[in-house]
Amino acid sequence: MTGGAEQSKTLILGIGNTLLSDEGIGVHVLTDLENSSSPVFKDVTTMDGGTLSFTLAGPIENCDRFIVIDAAELKSDPGTVRVFENQAMDEYITSGNKKSVHEVSLADVMSITLLSGNLPEKRALVGIQPKDMDWGESPTESVSAAIPMAISEIESLLKRWSDESD
Repeated sequence: MTGGAEQSKTLILGIGNTLLSDEGIGVHVLTDLENSSSPVFKDVTTMDGGTLSFTLAGPIENCDRFIVIDAAELKSDPGTVRVFENQAMDEYITSGNKKSVHEVSLADVMSITLLSGNLPEKRALVGIQPKDMDWGESPTESVSAAIPMAISEIESLLKRWSDESD
């Protein structure tokens, strides 16, 4: 895994505010993923996207495969993990489902990459249903328990995408 300016073809972006309990789940999943020994993660670039910024458009434009991990309103039990891939991701992030506390939304950043003609061909949102978005430096128990499932979903995506490109 790489974490700096060096860009692999796959970017995994964890977003969220780690001072707001479950809102920071994307960053918490990313931290656990970076400690994974799974070989599928060895050639990916990971990035803590914090609370998002337009500067993330560049790294997104420069990858072929893009995965975002974030808290998402899924209208499900806290800790539910759902994957939205390609067009389904685009529709989800532009439909108002994501009640963002970020100044810049994921839809804003993705729009920039679309306008530049560099939207990654393979992209997915791994959304996790939050329970509590109040002050707190760690996720609630039910959301924290979803971290292994989120990592497993990411691993499955990467394996399938790799098989499709072979």
